[in-house]
Amino acid sequence: MLEKVFNGPIGIRSGWRLLIFLVLVGIPFFAINLVLRARGFRPNFAHGIPPSVVLVGDSVLFGSALAAAWVMSRLEHKSLGQYGLPGRGAFGPKFWAGAVIGLAALSVLMVGIRLGDGYYFGGLALGARGIIYFGIFWALAFLAVGFAEEFLFRGYSLATLSEGIRFWPAAIVLSALFGAVHLQNVGENPIGALSAALVGLLFCFSLRRSGSLWFAIGLHAGWDYAESFIYSVPNSGTVAEGHLLSSHFQAGAPVWLTGGSVGPEGSLLVFIVLAMLFLVVHWMYPEVRFPARGRGNENIPPPEANTLLGGTEASPERD
Repeated sequence: MLEKVFNGPIGIRSGWRLLIFLVLVGIPFFAINLVLRARGFRPNFAHGIPPSVVLVGDSVLFGSALAAAWVMSRLEHKSLGQYGLPGRGAFGPKFWAGAVIGLAALSVLMVGIRLGDGYYFGGLALGARGIIYFGIFWALAFLAVGFAEEFLFRGYSLATLSEGIRFWPAAIVLSALFGAVHLQNVGENPIGALSAALVGLLFCFSLRRSGSLWFAIGLHAGWDYAESFIYSVPNSGTVAEGHLLSSHFQAGAPVWLTGGSVGPEGSLLVFIVLAMLFLVVHWMYPEVRFPARGRGNENIPPPEANTLLGGTEASPERD
């Protein structure tokens, strides 16, 4: 009976492996955070969230997730590339295409809000040195966010859960969780959480079609950078310290247009932009590439080495 609980047709069930992975992520993540607090790392949030907090926090999270995935890859006889983050293509065309599209998509959203008289650009909030300092610092911070959140939610977790319940059910579950996590942010609301869940589903779709997380990492970083630094508006309820513009939402403008305290991710216009992004990804990457199947691909394991205890790989899926 215990064997049936822990083992499935292809070895240890994906849910148990995912649980082991999360435990392996949590142990170093919380331990490092406790050490940082003990060493006096207590940032001031009076002027918004500092880039140092984002950069350090998400770098630790990504490092913990990558280390945990490496341990699991040794146990499962897989490469890290099979979890969506192959070394080949790192910071290549897919990443930069995603970054440009993320910047452009958020710009389209902000222009839409501006045309509805809901947003005003204002002047520069920083001097030349501040623009260079915070511009570079926030770029690094949001790159860390892209790596951490994409690999945690769409890397090992999605690849492993897909083995148990297939790709799209796993993508929906993890995207719903991604949206729910955003409700912990001060200023977030259900509309913002729903848009975050759909953004997560978009990232899953881009992984499915592009074959790796590089496009999603670029899109995630570009979107957040444009939102928090360039257009200087709340990002899922949080405001960045050292933003570029002294912009503001028009007082009295409808919340459905501006998103209110959530920021543009709480605007109903975001759903139009997300629909456009799904079409863009579909047009750019028309074929299913993840999980990879067949020989000749670095992401493909031997059929007998797909699980902790061996077994037969599940049959390929189609969209």
